[in-house]
Amino acid sequence: MLLRQRNSTIKLHFLRFVAIFGLLLLCASETFAKVQIDSVRLWRAPDNTRLVLDLSEPVDHRLFTLQSPDRIVIDLSNAELNTDFSDLALGNTPIKTVRSASRDGKDLRIVLDLAAEVTPRSFTLARQTGKADRLVIDLFDTVTPTVKTAESVVTEQQRDILIAIDAGHGGEDPGAIGHGGLLEKHVVLDIAKELAKLIDEEPGFRAELVRTGDYYIPLLKRRDYGREKRADLFVSIHADAFTKAQANGASVFALSQRGATSETARFLAQQENEADLIGGVTSVNLEDKSPDVQSVLVDLFMKATLTSSLEVGHDVLHSMGKVARLHKSSVEQAGFAVLKSPDVPSILVETGFISNPKEAKNLGSKNYRRKMARQIFTGLKTYFERTPPAGTYVAYKKAGIEREYVIASGDTLSTIARKHNTSVSAIRQHNGLRNDTIRVGQRLKIPST
Repeated sequence: MLLRQRNSTIKLHFLRFVAIFGLLLLCASETFAKVQIDSVRLWRAPDNTRLVLDLSEPVDHRLFTLQSPDRIVIDLSNAELNTDFSDLALGNTPIKTVRSASRDGKDLRIVLDLAAEVTPRSFTLARQTGKADRLVIDLFDTVTPTVKTAESVVTEQQRDILIAIDAGHGGEDPGAIGHGGLLEKHVVLDIAKELAKLIDEEPGFRAELVRTGDYYIPLLKRRDYGREKRADLFVSIHADAFTKAQANGASVFALSQRGATSETARFLAQQENEADLIGGVTSVNLEDKSPDVQSVLVDLFMKATLTSSLEVGHDVLHSMGKVARLHKSSVEQAGFAVLKSPDVPSILVETGFISNPKEAKNLGSKNYRRKMARQIFTGLKTYFERTPPAGTYVAYKKAGIEREYVIASGDTLSTIARKHNTSVSAIRQHNGLRNDTIRVGQRLKIPST
């Protein structure tokens, strides 16, 4: 009996020892298994700066600001730095320096010393699509509001046709990744810049790039950019990707109110709309207005806008077909969020399948990108010369209406002739000029061409 009790006591002590030892091991593992900051990246946009920390696992953090001097402090719980900030390009950002230090031997503090006033925001992104857990710190520039005068909003006669060009993806969102590591975000920005150059060189046309560098812009902000600029057309440039490498061909999309016209279109729309999750934007919903207001907007604008989108899309697709194989022979329609502008005709151009080895090779070629930009421009120009917006130079030119030009300092007859796509002799003859002498303030009648 005593032996049995003794054995029970020994067994009880042993179990207690195992439990305590296990608890100590657990505490030790929790103490030493710190969250690792494996890498850091910095993106500069025209109106904000984004700092991204790649994490080994999710982390709790706290962000606050301090003054005199201005700085932002980010405290990360149970974390340590496994990289450094020395390679960050801080030029042209509001950040002067980035420094860090351990706190209490457990936590990590990161300090951003500021050179300008900003509004900070931070959030975490869960591990997804091959990306690690991330902590994102956005620093929004402080912008002085611009007061518009009545004079500044008066519509000019013979204005340029304005085309907003949106290069898809950017920054944290690389878009599709093709063979050899070719990134969609770089391909489409290059094509967009080539297209903008061609547009700006054409009399009566002007381009506005939505994204000018390698940074991310939320989808709805891209769409709203075209509306704010009162663009005559919004063109979003992309490169397709599909689950099968055999998929190939360039495409043009317009908005569909009733869903996609094909399974491929539906897949692509879903992929592009989910880009906001990669970029760190929590909502891509357009349901930000009451149902009544939405209904009115759709009734008033959408039919005309969609008709124009399909027409210009047809011209662009036809032109692209001269240098690329087409995925479909007609403009497709899908629910791309970036196209959902009720009053600005909008198209999305897929320049080819970056997931297809042959087309990825083409899209990686600078010469091919120039050809693609040229054909997109040719399609846009064809459409607008056929149906130019009222009050534009192209409309006046099409109608043969005589234009008047007031000579400014530095003008010559040759520069005026080039600007209005005419000749010096035609201007002289039209105005009864005996020589090339002109004076500031003089009014010249520009002949129709």
